[in-house]
Amino acid sequence: MLQQVEADTSGLVDLLYRAHQVLAKHWLGDDFVIEVLLTSIIAKGHVLLVDVPGVGKTTLAKCMAQVLGLEFNRIQFTNDILPADILGGSIYSATDGKFSFAPGPIFTDFLLADEINRGPTRSQSAFLQAMEEGFVAAEGKNFPLSDLFTVIATQNPIDFDSTNPLPEAQLDRFLTSVTLGYPSDEAELHLLGGYNAQAQSEPEAILNKESVGQLREACDKVHLHEDLMRYIVDISRKTREDQRIKLGISPRGSMHLANAAKAYALVKGRQHVLAEDIQKLIPPVWDHRILPRHGRDSDSAHSHEILQDLIAQTPVPR
Repeated sequence: MLQQVEADTSGLVDLLYRAHQVLAKHWLGDDFVIEVLLTSIIAKGHVLLVDVPGVGKTTLAKCMAQVLGLEFNRIQFTNDILPADILGGSIYSATDGKFSFAPGPIFTDFLLADEINRGPTRSQSAFLQAMEEGFVAAEGKNFPLSDLFTVIATQNPIDFDSTNPLPEAQLDRFLTSVTLGYPSDEAELHLLGGYNAQAQSEPEAILNKESVGQLREACDKVHLHEDLMRYIVDISRKTREDQRIKLGISPRGSMHLANAAKAYALVKGRQHVLAEDIQKLIPPVWDHRILPRHGRDSDSAHSHEILQDLIAQTPVPR
């Protein structure tokens, strides 16, 4: 049975590898970031990119949508954006004298929500509710979003004037949170040289909606051993008991890590999860979910340190 599953997914894994290679040519950054984004999409999760302007967040999102063959929209959050600007609203037709629902930009496969923390709380809540539930409620009806609906939301971590930071309960809805970082010296030199001509050309569409859906189905069949499930639970329970942590990992956080580990194994071309997969994914999946007792000023770095300490304390299944 396992051999049959491997045969069925080998073609998809090859396409996934090609997609990774194309993305690496159009976005000059850490390969692990590309792997995390692919993992998030396959695991049916959303991504939060937290980084300074100019490091390629928009470029990465656009290239990702193009390579995966998905429809792409972008929303620029501002302090005066309304829920209707995101979700859509009723429009009166003089022809038939009736109101009809006009879908907003959220009705797409792949959505870039730029500077989500600049939106007012009402608009943030409406957006995140639709993101979580998979539909928009309007005119007494539910209008479903795309089956492949995926959000990449961005935040600027250095300019907090007129912003509304997402509360912990909303951050928990994002499968992963990633910081892109600055490119290496060689990559930045390449940016100043011959990269522009290559970047101006659209990347090739390697996958399509059907194959992305098939990858999601294949993700469910990746084997996660019971010992590794217990490993995830052991670390998550430590975060709830550790005196350095005010808010530990929720059961949803444990489920998200398990699903992400399956998807990451698929990205790496495997049909089974390794303990190393879980350890490598804990920072992007869990760093934004815990709240150290010292406060929020630098909790991202401090959260990472605490989690690495808890990983070191937890026996690894063999």
